[in-house]
Amino acid sequence: MKFRFLTSGESHGKCLNAIIDGVPSNFEINEDFINNELKIRQEGIGRGGRMKIENDTIIINSGVRHGLTLGSPICLEIINNDFKNWEVEMNSKAQEKNEENNKKIQSKFISAIRPGHADLPGALKYNHHDVRNILERSSARETAIRTAVGAIAQLILKPFNIYFESKTLEIGGVCYDNKEELIKLIEFTREKGDTLGGRFKIIIKNVPVGLGSHVHWDKKLDALLSYAIMSIGGVKAVEFGLGHNVANTFGSKTHDEIYYENNKIIRNTNNAGGIEGGMSNGEDIVIYASMKAIPTMKTPLKSIDINTKENVTAHFERSDVCAVESCAHVAKNMAAIIIAQQFLSKFAGDSFYEITQNYNSYMEQIKL
Repeated sequence: MKFRFLTSGESHGKCLNAIIDGVPSNFEINEDFINNELKIRQEGIGRGGRMKIENDTIIINSGVRHGLTLGSPICLEIINNDFKNWEVEMNSKAQEKNEENNKKIQSKFISAIRPGHADLPGALKYNHHDVRNILERSSARETAIRTAVGAIAQLILKPFNIYFESKTLEIGGVCYDNKEELIKLIEFTREKGDTLGGRFKIIIKNVPVGLGSHVHWDKKLDALLSYAIMSIGGVKAVEFGLGHNVANTFGSKTHDEIYYENNKIIRNTNNAGGIEGGMSNGEDIVIYASMKAIPTMKTPLKSIDINTKENVTAHFERSDVCAVESCAHVAKNMAAIIIAQQFLSKFAGDSFYEITQNYNSYMEQIKL
């Protein structure tokens, strides 16, 4: 049984959905925890008007009864409140027959593509002349349902004392802890009609030794975590431990020396970021990632109309000035999904009891 999931839904569609398969029975599912994870995703410096409309709340349609997983597929749903606004607007316009209204309807047709977004390659790939058919699914709104899946993954790992943290390090080159300077930068950027990116950190604690594998390229834990975090729109770099600094560091200062003290393996450094040879080594897994500035800007970049090929300014879709804190939170939940997948693969079983037995047996086995 493999923990896997599929999402569906568009940014302004009726809802976002996920089907999760491979969750064993009798794991406790706390809806308040999931909803709190969804709430945190909507917070942060520089968020836009959409966050005032949506109040993301999870609906569990199947796979959980009396707060415990059944072992059958779990169906999650998040209602898009903004769909009501779009539905009323589109219906009222469709009923009007005058020429002025027809122009308004035509204005909903988007062809001015945004540099840095999925608009151009998506429209060409899927042969769409209305770019909204691309941007509705490629929108960061989709990460709301992925966050809910990540929350389920965290709840699976919680009984085994595996925890996840995210921390924003900087936004637009300004240290996150320098709040006064940061707020000034956000306001300046908002007035300018521009956007900002930033850098964040993920820490995963108490991961047992041996998740992942060295035997095949597609089983390496750092590769899988990189893949998951890079799948978040806007993320352009992922690093572990020393990251890019390994290129400028002697081997004697790069690798983490190993000691055995008080019946325990210890290290005084964690430059590897908790992963060696594609496997967790028992240290905290430490991941750094960088998010680019959001491509949608009130002061749009120069671009083209994909249909007429004329030079235009890019389409503006309601957006944030900055979403680095939200991105960090989504990345934390994507990391949780990968760790849950690898954990359930290694300690495979159909129920919480069986997995716990396998886990305890392995932890006893690796004691030195």
